Amino acid sequence: MELKKFLSIHILCVLIFVGFLYYFTIFIFLDDLLSLQSSAGKFHSFFFTFMASLCVFSFFVCVLKDPGGVPFSYLPDVEDHEASDQESKRSGLLKKKCDKCSEYKPPRTHHCRICRRCILRMDHHCAWINNCVGHRNYKAFVALIFYATIAIIYSSVILVSDAIHKDWNFDGVMHLKLFYIATGVVLIGLSLTLGTLLGWHIYLTMRNMTTLEYYEAKRSAWLASKSGTNYHHPYDVGAYKNISLVLGPNMLKWLCPTAVSHIKDGLSFPTSREYS
Repeated sequence: MELKKFLSIHILCVLIFVGFLYYFTIFIFLDDLLSLQSSAGKFHSFFFTFMASLCVFSFFVCVLKDPGGVPFSYLPDVEDHEASDQESKRSGLLKKKCDKCSEYKPPRTHHCRICRRCILRMDHHCAWINNCVGHRNYKAFVALIFYATIAIIYSSVILVSDAIHKDWNFDGVMHLKLFYIATGVVLIGLSLTLGTLLGWHIYLTMRNMTTLEYYEAKRSAWLASKSGTNYHHPYDVGAYKNISLVLGPNMLKWLCPTAVSHIKDGLSFPTSREYS
C-alpha cells in the first residue's frame, strides 16, 4: 500500500516540524505581533495557512506519487542506423540494459539502489519524502520546494518583526530571548537552504536537466573540451520550452502539483536536434 510510505522517521519528522512551525508562527509570533483578532492578523494568518496547506498537499503528492518505473513490456528501438551488422546491434542493446536489474533502460533512466528499480528521468532519491524524485513527481517536488521556501521566509519575517517590536522589559526574559534566537537561527538557516535548493531546481528546469544529468554533463563537457569540441545537453530545447515540458504549457498551472496531463510516458523525450 502507498500509505506505508508514511511509516518513515524522516516523514514523521517533517510532519511534526510543520505542525510546530505552524503553531509557533500563528499562535505565538503573529498573535503577539498583530493579534489574530485584527484585520491584519487575520490576513497574514490566512496567507500563511494557505501557503502551509499547499506545502503539505505538495508533500503528500511527492510521497504518494510513483516517480515512474520502466514498463515490463519496454524494449528499446532495435533500429540502429549506425550498426552495420547484427553483432554491433546486439552490443548497442546491451549498453541499454541496466547492470543491476538486467532490464532495458529508456533514455534518462537511472537505477535507484534504495528503491531497487530503474526510475524514469530520475533526479535523486529523497529520504524526506521516502521516495524517488523522477519523471512523474518532479513537478510536485518543485512545487513543494517553492511553497516551503515561501512559508519559511514568511515565518522568518514574522518572527523577526515580532522580536523587533516586542517589549523585553519583564522577568524571565532571558529564556524567551534564547527561544527566539534558537527559532530564528533554525528558520533563517532553513530559508537559505530551501532558497538555494529552489534556485538550483529552477536552473535545472530551465536547462531541462536532472541532478544526475548535470553531473554527467559536467564530465561530458570536460571530455569534449579535451578533444576540442563543445558539449550541448541533448534535451535542452530552450528555456521556455524546457519549462513547459517540465511544468506544463499553462503558466497558471505551473505550481499545481497535480496538473500533470502534459507528462508523457517518459520513454522518449524531444531533443535539441529535433528543434534545430
